[in-house]
Amino acid sequence: MKPETAEWIAKAEADLGTARREISVVEFPNYDAVCFHSQQCAEKYLKAILVENAVKFSRIHDLEVLVKMIVTLHPTIHDVLKFARILSAMAVEVRYPGMSADEEDASEALRSANEICEVSKRILALKG
Repeated sequence: MKPETAEWIAKAEADLGTARREISVVEFPNYDAVCFHSQQCAEKYLKAILVENAVKFSRIHDLEVLVKMIVTLHPTIHDVLKFARILSAMAVEVRYPGMSADEEDASEALRSANEICEVSKRILALKG
């Protein structure tokens, strides 16, 4: 594995850890943060796949576009497209006034991130 790929994975896992910790907070959980860090985790795993496959990409944050960049190399990634759409919508909307995530949104975001992580790990041949 390339060193840069490993860095992307470490950052992705850090975001996943943050989302998991925050969703378990009993008093005053920040569900917006769960959604944001879930999206960030997925984004970084997708970028790890691109880096490992020597695919250049710009500073993009749209998960759907990242998935579509990978699909020609690894067709199984197409299975996570619906989760990418969920995360892209949630992570952007909750960052601004007018919309806040609730516990259900946060749970859905974390489930979506976990799905993308698992598929990404298989592609990268990582063990859970």
